[in-house]
Amino acid sequence: MKSKIHNRILIITLALFSTLVFSQTDKRLKGIEKQFNSVLESTKAAGFAVAIVEGDKVIYAKGFGYSDYENKVPADANTLFAIGSSTKAFTSALLGLLREDDKLSFNDSPLKHLPNLEFYNDDMNNNINIKDLMRHSTGLPRHDGAWYFFPSHDKDSLVARMQYHEPFTGVREQWYYNNFGFLLQGVITEKLTGKSWEDNIEEKFFKPLGMKRSKTMIEGMKSSSNAAFGYTLDADRNIEKMDYYDIAGMSPAGSINSSVKDMSQWLMTWINKGKYNDEQIIPENYVREAMSSQMVVAAGLPTEELPDAQFANYGYGWFLHSYKGHYLVEHGGNIDGFSASVAFYPSDSLGIVVLSNQNGSAVPRLVRNIAADYMLGEEKTEWAKKHKEDTEKMLKNQEEAKDNTETSNVKNTRPSHIKLDYTGAYEHKGYGKVDIIIENDSLFTELNDKRQYLHHYHYDTFELIDVIEGKVDTAAIGKSLKITFSTNEAGDIDYGRVGIEPMVDPIAFKRTPNTIDVDVETLQQYVGKYDLMGTEIKVYIKDENVLYAFVPNQPEYELVPTAEHKFSLKVLDGYKVEFIKTDGKISAIKFIQPNGTFTGQRKAED
Repeated sequence: MKSKIHNRILIITLALFSTLVFSQTDKRLKGIEKQFNSVLESTKAAGFAVAIVEGDKVIYAKGFGYSDYENKVPADANTLFAIGSSTKAFTSALLGLLREDDKLSFNDSPLKHLPNLEFYNDDMNNNINIKDLMRHSTGLPRHDGAWYFFPSHDKDSLVARMQYHEPFTGVREQWYYNNFGFLLQGVITEKLTGKSWEDNIEEKFFKPLGMKRSKTMIEGMKSSSNAAFGYTLDADRNIEKMDYYDIAGMSPAGSINSSVKDMSQWLMTWINKGKYNDEQIIPENYVREAMSSQMVVAAGLPTEELPDAQFANYGYGWFLHSYKGHYLVEHGGNIDGFSASVAFYPSDSLGIVVLSNQNGSAVPRLVRNIAADYMLGEEKTEWAKKHKEDTEKMLKNQEEAKDNTETSNVKNTRPSHIKLDYTGAYEHKGYGKVDIIIENDSLFTELNDKRQYLHHYHYDTFELIDVIEGKVDTAAIGKSLKITFSTNEAGDIDYGRVGIEPMVDPIAFKRTPNTIDVDVETLQQYVGKYDLMGTEIKVYIKDENVLYAFVPNQPEYELVPTAEHKFSLKVLDGYKVEFIKTDGKISAIKFIQPNGTFTGQRKAED
């Protein structure tokens, strides 16, 4: 009995010791928690956690604020947060391992390993290499709407969309952030290893680094204890809870969920040239290459805020900067409700990770810079105070701008068609499909069980306004994403164009009219022969309940019902058929074509 009590006391003592290790403060950090709490206050964040690594030791790890704001559950060093694009360094490191095993070269074309892959044009197909995917130099803009609004768990289906993603510049002409390049890296890893990207991350990094709480997908986070909820600030700067976002098949670009304690092990590995506990986790030559300049991001000129800035470049899954004269390797992360910064200063053997459950937050940058100032012995910038002043100035400017803002639409215009004519399925092969429906004399989009109201802006342009809990967000009118419809030669709405990717022309979603179900008995009334300027047109039913029209010397045309007495020709865009009813009977057929409308009278039955 005494032995059991002794063991229990030992376990409790060890648990307390473990907690104390992560809350102890190095003398260099005296007063830092006051600064951290100031950040929490100035940003109105729900919470965050921060860990500081030096060499192969965690010298500080602690949570601030709440992981669950509603129930006031404190955040701590073990709380799980979504790290977003801080995932990217993990994904590229898998390719570093494959290169070490001679499975690939960074100069290989991605098409060598993914033979079904196609880019937008031959220049891209012939010139993009794996290195371009790793350093964002493909010439593609983000095209994030293609995965964010049209998610898929099938990575290959997402890869297939890339054929339709238009570039905005040539290969290696300009750096531009692109998540799809990291999806491709993950899929290449899968093809070469025969294992999923998720399994590779677990096997190659999480297990050997002891990152026991880390998860590769949001479902793992949802089922874990001590996991943060995500939050944002509403229009009145009140803390508001957000739903978790499932990044699904785009996981290699940003799906990892982790704690600052686990991420400390990751940082130690990079600080120590790829080693952790004397085991080479990442090849040393890859570590050097990944944190060296592979592509220029921007000029990186000194500013008033950072007078010692010297460059702004990109390695492999890492941004490269200078901070007060110190070499900084860093990557942020943003996904619904969460923001992150994972950073290390290789010349100083220093690592800092900050994870926050606030959407699009300044917290990670502010906390990282505060910690760096203390650890590097640099003059301390009052980052929290400066952020508070900048925020107050921004809010004042926004309020003044609001008073002087007038919607720039053309007044007193009307759509060119009735509402029903805008309904249908709209699809872009590089993005996905969205439905437009009519309900209670209003137009709505339907996508992924979510709705948006189409508010008329001017002419054939509408605004996409969110519907929240069944109510239209009227505050968004005048400042929301817009869709502009176009008309083909036959007078039908043919495309809806949305400026969802700012670096290229609006994305054109092709319309397919909605169809209606028509029973055989109803179709039977159209069957017969029609005289069209001396040419006999035959209309008949086959395949049980499908209506066809036959014009001599032409193929038979399947007629797809779209409204009462109205049909579209299945294989010809812009070609329609309408049957005319007189005195209760079908008396004529009308062919509506881009080159005109032609009417044929029904012939008397033999």
